[in-house]
Amino acid sequence: MGHRALVAYRRPDRLYDLRYSHWGGTDLTLADEITAETPLADGTVSSELLADSIARDRILTAHLDPCVHEALFLADPATGYTVSSYHVCWLEWGDGHGDERGAIVEPDPHDGTAIRTWFRATKTTLTDIIEMGVLARPAAQAYLEARVCEEYGGIVYTHLGSEQQASHDARAPSGSVAASSTTDTTDTTDTTDAFDTDNWPSERTSRFDAGDDREP
Repeated sequence: MGHRALVAYRRPDRLYDLRYSHWGGTDLTLADEITAETPLADGTVSSELLADSIARDRILTAHLDPCVHEALFLADPATGYTVSSYHVCWLEWGDGHGDERGAIVEPDPHDGTAIRTWFRATKTTLTDIIEMGVLARPAAQAYLEARVCEEYGGIVYTHLGSEQQASHDARAPSGSVAASSTTDTTDTTDTTDAFDTDNWPSERTSRFDAGDDREP
């Protein structure tokens, strides 16, 4: 099955070219293998482009499927191929079809596997709680999102897929396409160059509220 990763290479125009790595999501050591001498990590990253000229926020909503990918890498050739690494967390339960909620989380600098181990254990526990009828699935998902964001600084997003994202943009009012699907609509910050910053916009802006948390 592989451990899939998405690798995004920053271009001079501040957009990104996307490539695929079948085993790059095993851990985050791929970041050390992407260098000026080996930009494709000696073949670990595919030479075939998945997409080109992609804005940073659209990497998440259109291309980073949290049900498929386990890691995201951003490489910047202009700075000697410095690489930013992220764990990808799938925040839903299901068959992996349709819109998918995900989160990207920067690794713990002291333990690169700690976040992934915690996330898998927490989601497994929540699965048991859902099956026992203690929490409804939406409440469990809200709790999981809150933990990922508040404790690990995760960035939550909804993956639409490239075709649905394009359709969404086409239906958007003129001038609003630049506003990311990951951006809170109450935020008045200029998002024109959001993909060129070190910060990702996040859909989640509130703390966990279980509400009606039991299965009917």
